[in-house]
Amino acid sequence: QLQLVESGGGLVQPGGSLNLSCEASGLTLDHVTIAWFRQAPGKEREGVSCVSGGDGRASYGPAVKGRFTTSRDNTKNTVFLLMNGLKPEDTGTYFCAILDGSECRNNAAAYGSWGRGTQVTVSS
Repeated sequence: QLQLVESGGGLVQPGGSLNLSCEASGLTLDHVTIAWFRQAPGKEREGVSCVSGGDGRASYGPAVKGRFTTSRDNTKNTVFLLMNGLKPEDTGTYFCAILDGSECRNNAAAYGSWGRGTQVTVSS
């Protein structure tokens, strides 16, 4: 059974860093399209980053490009999201999700498997 478990969230001051993890079980990630989304209270789920299952390329949402880096460790079956230069507007619940396809998509509805999320709060 496919399961995704996020971890690594917490409270951090503006300008700080966090490294989120998404560990998968029930499948191997090396040719899977997997993305990070986030959701703040009262807002829609927003795409943060994605690693394409087809060519392994990473892509980022405009709000985080240049500050966040996503990577995949196939030996650990885990995807990471390294977040630097955190801002209060980065606060939210961060989810990882898998899409049954080879290319990243921005639409959250295209992703069929989700973790439960990890909370990130950026505040002084």
